[in-house]
Amino acid sequence: MLKIFRKYILFCGVLALFSCKDEKKVESAAVNEKEAKKEILISEHDLIRKQPDSIENPEGMIWVSGVKFTMGAQADDPLALPREKPAHPVAVDGFFIDQTEVTNAEFQEFIDATGYVTVAERPIDWDEMKKQLPPNTPKPHDSILQPGSLIFRKELEKVSNLNDYSQWWEWKKGANWQHPEGAGSSIKGMDNFPVVHISYEDALAYTNWKGRSLPTEAEWEAAAHGQLPGGIYTWGDEEEKLNEEANTWQGEFPVKNKPEDGYKYVSPVKSFPANSLDIYDMAGNVWEMTSDNFNTEYYKTALNEGELLNPTGSVSYYNPENPYQKEKIIKGGSFLCNKSYCASYRISARMGMTMDSGSDHVGFRTVKRIKQF
Repeated sequence: MLKIFRKYILFCGVLALFSCKDEKKVESAAVNEKEAKKEILISEHDLIRKQPDSIENPEGMIWVSGVKFTMGAQADDPLALPREKPAHPVAVDGFFIDQTEVTNAEFQEFIDATGYVTVAERPIDWDEMKKQLPPNTPKPHDSILQPGSLIFRKELEKVSNLNDYSQWWEWKKGANWQHPEGAGSSIKGMDNFPVVHISYEDALAYTNWKGRSLPTEAEWEAAAHGQLPGGIYTWGDEEEKLNEEANTWQGEFPVKNKPEDGYKYVSPVKSFPANSLDIYDMAGNVWEMTSDNFNTEYYKTALNEGELLNPTGSVSYYNPENPYQKEKIIKGGSFLCNKSYCASYRISARMGMTMDSGSDHVGFRTVKRIKQF
């Protein structure tokens, strides 16, 4: 039954969200070297740079000034993957962003006010799920189709193949935002931890209730760079500062985690230094959702469009490793990111998240744009 369940999870594409394995270090033929190096004439735009005098900072939010910057992998980043290239010019209007990831306490306020039930707490609808699976995928036994979410297996002693990430992920019945380790666990005493086991639908419900939005990928990168544009990390280019700046994995992934940064797994918000704009945890801790569609080829077309003003990403979805799913981009990496396997604590790093599921290392933060006041 366990083997059947693993196949089922892989069919669903849920685990594609948690694969930090390297892509082939070969650029697509879609953009040749000559195209990648051509000069881009960046047009001028009247950006909203300054915070309007008539608008005060919403509680818990930080103003990000309108800015032009180069989005995507930095030229001197040896860990950049093909999906982060080529870098391309963008311009983003000023906006407000949460100083921290949305916490359990903040999400509890939303639940208390609305009675909302998250996706991980609902019965699984097979008729809906099979629409996102390969044709003729057999229906699993009803005992498997139970509410739950994905959790990282913390007691692994060895793995046989780092390409088989089902070895360290487990579908846990009863796991949800209130019970992060499954039935019987709780978030008591964890008010200040980022809320996890949240699906894209759940995040949208929260942002709509707050009168806000999820950030675009461009807005997220603008906020992560802050006043230090062009850096690989939120604090600049110094890789050696990683342990003091972000909650990531130290040791041999995924079997041996040395808490050299003070935490083995998820940490409370504000446990590490803020970036140059006083925004916390833009690197590590938990992945953060954006509103952009995940398309591994999108940057190659974006480069040829000149400077993009307030880009919202690809109109289509494309991930060759997960062809049947519609995925959204997540940013920032998590406590599981490790240089030897996943260096997604870099600003340009991007991965896809299936829209119908969550896990114990994905959260979100919100933005509020001037037009939303």
